[in-house]
Amino acid sequence: MKHTLADVVEIDLHAEPPRPASAELRTLYRKDGQNTRRQTTRQGMWIAIAVYLLFSITDILLVPDVAHYTIAARFAIGSIAFVLLEMQVRLNTSADIIDGTCATALVVAYAGWLYPSMMTADTQSISYYMVFGAIFMMSVNLFFSFKFRLSLVASVVILLIFLAALQSFPPLYPSYKLAFGTFCVSCFVFTSYVNWKLNRERYKVFLNAFEAKVQHNEAAERGKALLRLSNTDPLTGLENRRAIDQRLRNYWDDWQKSGKSFATILIDVDFFKIYNDCYGHQEGDRCLVLVANALEDSIKPYNGSIGRYGGEEFIVLARMETREQVADLAEAVCRTVEKMGLLHQQRRDGVSIVTVSVGASFTRSQTGTKLEKIIHEADRALYTAKANGRNCVKLFDPNDPQSSDESENIAALLKIATDQNLVSLVYQPIRNVSSGKVEAVEALMRLKMLDGTSVPPNLFIPVAERTGAILNLGYWAIRTVCRELLVDNQVCVVSVNVSPIQLKTPGFATSVAAILGETGVAGGRLAFEITEGLEMEMNSHILRCISDLKMLGIRIWLDDFGTGFAGLSWLRLIDFDTVKIDRSFLHDCGTPRGRAMLQDIIGLVRNRGHKILVEGVETDEQLALMREFRIDQVQGFHVGRPAPAEDFQRNLAASTHPALLRRPA
Repeated sequence: MKHTLADVVEIDLHAEPPRPASAELRTLYRKDGQNTRRQTTRQGMWIAIAVYLLFSITDILLVPDVAHYTIAARFAIGSIAFVLLEMQVRLNTSADIIDGTCATALVVAYAGWLYPSMMTADTQSISYYMVFGAIFMMSVNLFFSFKFRLSLVASVVILLIFLAALQSFPPLYPSYKLAFGTFCVSCFVFTSYVNWKLNRERYKVFLNAFEAKVQHNEAAERGKALLRLSNTDPLTGLENRRAIDQRLRNYWDDWQKSGKSFATILIDVDFFKIYNDCYGHQEGDRCLVLVANALEDSIKPYNGSIGRYGGEEFIVLARMETREQVADLAEAVCRTVEKMGLLHQQRRDGVSIVTVSVGASFTRSQTGTKLEKIIHEADRALYTAKANGRNCVKLFDPNDPQSSDESENIAALLKIATDQNLVSLVYQPIRNVSSGKVEAVEALMRLKMLDGTSVPPNLFIPVAERTGAILNLGYWAIRTVCRELLVDNQVCVVSVNVSPIQLKTPGFATSVAAILGETGVAGGRLAFEITEGLEMEMNSHILRCISDLKMLGIRIWLDDFGTGFAGLSWLRLIDFDTVKIDRSFLHDCGTPRGRAMLQDIIGLVRNRGHKILVEGVETDEQLALMREFRIDQVQGFHVGRPAPAEDFQRNLAASTHPALLRRPA
C-alpha cells in the first residue's frame, strides 16, 4: 500500500469497540457454543437413556403383570431416541434441533412408559408409582440445558399427561388426588422457575464472556496497533530503525546458523538539506515519502525489507547469493530514484533532480564477525559513494584501502597522531612568476604509522573527514604553521587546506581567532584553501563562516578551480583573494584544445579580478607558458619541492629560483 503525506499513524487508546444490539446478542447467544451444546446434550441423553432402562427393575417390582410391556416400551423408545440423536450429531444438526429431539424423547418416554403401566391390576402401586413422572419434569428443566421455552413446553406436556392419568383412576380419596396433583404442579412451578433462573444466568455468563472477549480482542488489537506504531516510521510508513534492527538480527542469526547470506544497503538522499531549506519542510517530507514509495517498489522483485534508518537515510535488507546480485539490487535502487525525475534545482553539481547515493555490504566469512560490522561496512561504502560524486553505487570492498579495514586502522591512528608526533607538515613554495621570489608557502600534511611507514594524504584525509578527526588535525595544522614559520616572520603568507567539515563546524572562526591570538600572528598572513569539490555545499552557514574568517584578515583561496561544478557560483558568491587553477588544465596544454581551455579559464578568473595561481608546474616549457599567459604565481616541483620546516628555512636564502631568472631568448 502506498503511503502518502496525508497518512498519519494514529491510535485512540480510549476508543470503545462497537457493541451489537440486544437482538444481535440474542442471535449470537443462540449460535454460541453450538458444538459444546451438542456434545453436552448428547452425553446427557446417553445417561438419561441408561437410567430410563435401569428403571425396568422397578417395573418388575411394582407392576410385574405389565412389566413386559413397559420394559419393551422403554427399550423401543430408548433405542429410537439413541439412533435419532446419533444421526443428528453425525449430520451436524443444530443444537436447537437436537435439544428439541431430546425434549420430545423425554415426553414420549414418560407417556410410553405410563400408558402400559396404568394397565396393571395393582392400582394402588401404580397410583404411587406414577409420581415418578416428576423425574421427567425435573430432567427437562434441570438435568439438560434446554432453552426456557422448550423446557416450559415439555414440562407442561408432562404435567398435563400426569394430571390426565391422575383423573383416569377409579374414584380415590379426594385428598390423594389433591396431594399428588399439588405435588406435581409444585414440581412444575419450582423446576420451571429454576430453569428460568438458570437460563438467565447462562445468558449473563454469555454476556460476561462476550464482553471479556471483546475487551480481550480490543486489547489485542490495541497491542498490535501499538506494536505497529512502535515499529513504523510515521512519515513514510516504512519500518523504523527499531524494527529494521530486529529484522537485521533475524537475518544475521539465519546467516550464522544456516549460512543464508544477505546484503545490507544504505541509501542517502543527495543534498537533502539543501532541498529542505529551499523548498520547505513540507516539500521535504513529500520528497522522502515519494522516495520511500519508489524504493519499496524497486525491492519487491528481490523480496527484500526496507526501512527508514534516520533523517534522509534508508536501509534495505535482502537475501542474496552473490556480490553480483547485490550490485544489481543496489543499482536498481539508485536508478529507480533517478528515474522519478523529482526536481531539485538548487543543487550545484550539474544535476537538477533528486538522486541517492548507495552503499552496500555483503556477508562474507562467518568467523570472527559481529552484527555491527556489516552495517559499518555499508556505511563506509556509502561514504565512498558520496565522496565519488553521489548518485552512484559503491559496494564494500575489503581490498580497497579507502573502505577496507586498513582505513579503520588509520582512523584509530589519527586519534593519537598529534600526541604521538605521527603527523607533520611540509611546506611547498609558491613563487611570483615575474620576480621569482617566494611570496607564499602551502602547508601540506603528512602522516606516518607507528613503524615509520608513510600514509598517503589521499588515503588518510578522507578517513579523517569521515571520522571527524579532521577538526583536531586542522586546528593542530594552523597552530603549527603559525609557530614554525609565521611567528619568526620567515615567510609572508602560509596557506592551509581547510575541509568543508571544518567550515560547517560551529565556532570554527572563533577557534581560529583564538589560535591567532595565542601565537600573536596577524590574520592577514594566513590563507585558507577551499577545494571546489563535490563535497562542498555552499549554504548560509559556510558563507557566514567565510565572512567571519575574512573579518579576521585571513585570505580565502579557491583550490582546484575547474574540477567541480560549483566554481562559477562560488566566484559570484565569494570574493576570493587567489584562485588556484587545477594542474590538470596545465598538463592538457599539449593539445590546442587544452591550451584554449586553459586560456578561457584564465580569462574568466582575470575578469573577476582575482589573483591567479597555477599548480603542477614541472617543466621549463610549462613555466614559459605561464609567463606567456601572464600568470601571477606558480607552484610545482620545478619551482620548489615540499620540505620540512627546518629544511625549508635553510633553502629560503636562495629565494629566487634559477629557472625563473632565465628569460626566453
